[in-house]
Amino acid sequence: MFKPIILLLISNIFMTFAWYGHLKDLRSAPIWVAIITSWAIALLEYCFQVPANRIGSQYFSLPQLKVLQEIITMLVFAGFSVWYMKIPVTRNYFLAAMLLSGAAYLIFTDRR
Repeated sequence: MFKPIILLLISNIFMTFAWYGHLKDLRSAPIWVAIITSWAIALLEYCFQVPANRIGSQYFSLPQLKVLQEIITMLVFAGFSVWYMKIPVTRNYFLAAMLLSGAAYLIFTDRR
């Protein structure tokens, strides 16, 4: 059950760098360099994301898997913002995390 969570965490780290890392590191590079670099990183992301979803579907429903992925994305993005991009976590980050926690509660306590 923890394997898909770990794989999603690794996947989201790569995804976040692919989507936003070029804004810091490749700002002065031509756009095509940023695109190719991002695609290369995204390929690594998919190498973790696809198995995470395959394995995760054995333990979680599809809606649960999606909400879990969104929570991991928010946590990774907050860490990336603070550590890599040097953008502080604001009250709105915290409130968004609370809303995602509510979504997790609702989706994981779904009574059919």
